[in-house]
Amino acid sequence: MTKDKVAYVCNECGYDSSKWMGRCPACQSWNSMVEFKIPARAVGGKSASANATATATATANKGGRLQSITDIAAEHFERITVGLPELERVLGGGFVPGSLVLVGGEPGIGKSTLLMQVAAGLDQPVIYVSGEESAAQLRLRAERLSALKENLFILTGTDVSEVVNLAVEKRPALLIVDSVQTLTAPDAAGLPGSIVQVRACAGSLMQFAKETGIPVVLIGHITKSGSLAGPKILEHMVDTVLYFEGEAQFSYRVLRAFKNRFGSTNEIALFEMTDRGMRELTNPSELFLSGRALDVAGSAVVVAMEGTRPILVEIQALAAPNTTGGYPRRLSTGVDPNRTAVMLAVLEKRLHLGAGNVDVYVQAIGGFRLSEPAADIGIMGAIASSLRDRPIPHGTAGFGEIGLSGEVRGVSKAEIRTREAVRLGFKKVVVPNSNLGEAQKAAGTAIKVAAVGTVMEALAELLTE
Repeated sequence: MTKDKVAYVCNECGYDSSKWMGRCPACQSWNSMVEFKIPARAVGGKSASANATATATATANKGGRLQSITDIAAEHFERITVGLPELERVLGGGFVPGSLVLVGGEPGIGKSTLLMQVAAGLDQPVIYVSGEESAAQLRLRAERLSALKENLFILTGTDVSEVVNLAVEKRPALLIVDSVQTLTAPDAAGLPGSIVQVRACAGSLMQFAKETGIPVVLIGHITKSGSLAGPKILEHMVDTVLYFEGEAQFSYRVLRAFKNRFGSTNEIALFEMTDRGMRELTNPSELFLSGRALDVAGSAVVVAMEGTRPILVEIQALAAPNTTGGYPRRLSTGVDPNRTAVMLAVLEKRLHLGAGNVDVYVQAIGGFRLSEPAADIGIMGAIASSLRDRPIPHGTAGFGEIGLSGEVRGVSKAEIRTREAVRLGFKKVVVPNSNLGEAQKAAGTAIKVAAVGTVMEALAELLTE
């Protein structure tokens, strides 16, 4: 009889070793190595639990047979839609059968609310597993979200083997687990939520998804260190990683794809948190520009792209005298602080605006996070407007990357960006010279297109009608 093997896994970083060590060689943590039993391999090279699952699902395992890729039959599958177009676009069109999706975010951001709405949007059976809330609490949430449906089944438990067995028996269209940190695997050591337990539970659910073709959605909480359900442990195992983001003072949420084996990672979904659940935002530009103060120095509008979607975002900057006598402060919210530093250096060197001895604060309004270089022209314009105390006309928007020598470089999707500015009623758009043709094609006679090649030309166009 083959004995179970023993391995030791770091509870902090997931490093594994065949022997116990007082200090983890990977993360240098002391007394973090915990024992992990590896079940003995049964006939066919699979563990007893794996063989039981395979028998229950009546799925032939052909993973051990060597095949030519040309001999493998192509499978055509239909994605599972849930009635939330924003979410479906981020996923690439819907849930792929047999996929393992991880949804992460800060506690209270709305992950459980969104997935309850996902469960309600399917006309097929869905199993919602919760290790954090009672059945009565889940019913209250379902009533609030108008998600009381007979084909939505609730399971309150933490044993992953029980979850898999019930899912094999019920054969739902979708399995939702809230959250993966609360699950426990009988064969794994450690407390619930530890690296060992999370990896073992995720492995069991991944095997279930691949063998049955049923998509599984895992909710993972952000840990104190900022990692998602452990330091990158789950992100390597799953097919798709979605992050739910948002600021506490704002009601809207942003869903981003950081990993997607079946779609793009450039798309985002925008939702507004209401007392009736998540409401999709199909026109985010109007949201980010609502309440904008007109004719105020230090405000600029930039046309950003998130995947295939253009979004107009207001960037505000405040340049104030440094009264402390120390180093000037440079604070950025919603924009890359490194890009802000570059724009300040360009303004100081190329335009001699004297930005070196003032405190500068820059933020993207509405809590939106700008990461693409096309926002450079907005950051530069807002800072220069505040330094000169001259407002940018409220009907002017722009986009373009600014280089260290002060040149304005072209960006992608200029036609789509210009069309969005036209749709929202802007009168002028400042674009790089190389994007002039695309911008004019979208603008027609509805909006003035100002092409610029240097930061000096860009600032002059931004400050004039």
